[in-house]
Amino acid sequence: MPLIKIATNVKDDSIDQEAFLKQAGVAFQETIDKPMSKVLVQLQLDQLMSFGGTTEPCAMIDVLSAGKISKEENMKYTKALTELMAKINVPQNRMYVIFVDLPRDNVGVKNTVLSEL
Repeated sequence: MPLIKIATNVKDDSIDQEAFLKQAGVAFQETIDKPMSKVLVQLQLDQLMSFGGTTEPCAMIDVLSAGKISKEENMKYTKALTELMAKINVPQNRMYVIFVDLPRDNVGVKNTVLSEL
């Protein structure tokens, strides 16, 4: 159940949003090695954000997953997400990627929780 939430101050009229969502999903699915049917991508463009005191393009990405979160994996995810964000002109030094490993009991799906599936 990996979820990536991308918040950026990149303007919503400057990119093809559907194409970017698809690219993000594919890039992350290939990196995390979970079925595409389980990958959720949320994109928030045109956010009021500053990084390092300027409003040049920047981003914050939250990666939430029940498992598959570790130092080695997080380094792979960061690389893939950094490369993805470069496509919309967000430099690698103007973003943070935050990782959250969710307990399976704390994720609801299909009228139950993941630990029961």
